[in-house]
Amino acid sequence: MNSKIPGLHHVTAIASDPQRNLDFYVGLLGLRFVKRTVNFDDPGTYHFYFGDRRGTPGTILTFFPWPGARRGIRGTGQVEATAFAIPPNSIGFWLDRLKQQHVTAEKTPTRFGEEVIRLIDPDGLLIELIASSSHGQVDLWPDSPAPAEHALHGFHSVSAALEGYERTARLLTESFGYRLIDESGNRFRFASSDDSASGRIVDLLCLPDTGVGRVAAGSVHHIAFRAKDEAEQLKWREQLVDLGYNVTPVIDRTYFHSIYFREPGGVLFEIATEPPGFTLDEKLEELGTHLCLPPLMESARLQIEEILPPIRVPTKS
Repeated sequence: MNSKIPGLHHVTAIASDPQRNLDFYVGLLGLRFVKRTVNFDDPGTYHFYFGDRRGTPGTILTFFPWPGARRGIRGTGQVEATAFAIPPNSIGFWLDRLKQQHVTAEKTPTRFGEEVIRLIDPDGLLIELIASSSHGQVDLWPDSPAPAEHALHGFHSVSAALEGYERTARLLTESFGYRLIDESGNRFRFASSDDSASGRIVDLLCLPDTGVGRVAAGSVHHIAFRAKDEAEQLKWREQLVDLGYNVTPVIDRTYFHSIYFREPGGVLFEIATEPPGFTLDEKLEELGTHLCLPPLMESARLQIEEILPPIRVPTKS
């Protein structure tokens, strides 16, 4: 197969309180609320999508907010940190903004020549803001509560915590087309060949003395990589099955189609198609303003709306 993975499509995590989740990622970090829908396997629960103006693949952070969900445990077999790219001159702005909002955050030592802020969201999810002069092309949301000159520019990278990194590295390099571009101590950095893609970097952290993590609130559930269309996705599925992975059938997620499998270190990987995208059932200017349900659930809309807690989307002040 000649195709290569250009980068991340989305990252999906678990939260607890839906309003608190909205306030943090829209009101504080300034992402657009791209889609409000439900967990297709648990329609009494929201599924939130945050991203740039149109939900461009490589900018999309999604959440299942389960009220009262227990807190996860960090460890191996999961994504330790999800990083967004910010402009190189924005470190001071974000440190001040986070301090004003009483968010636990710190500037860490420079990583591979780039400045890094580490912060914790309300559920304990580890987020990083990395000052980078090279980031993917994104469609900035003009109504963001964060000023455009300091806005998040899609994903920079994800860091996966693994007991050992070699087999995961082999999947990235021999199958996905990534290459090892840097390493420092127990951190190994891999990047796709597409310099223009958001989320083209995956860091593998070798942590043999760390216990296995437990995915719950404040944890990443899975990370999704991009396929340009359904035909390419099916080729990926065939190749992964040939390599011995247990891969799900193609699942229709309305805004993209998905296949899932566990990589050798235990992290749940997804390959998601770029089309049809989030304007399938809403106009671009109206994204996130309606509760969108898949056709099979429309007949139960009233019951679903009665179960879901009310929410208010933060606006630009």
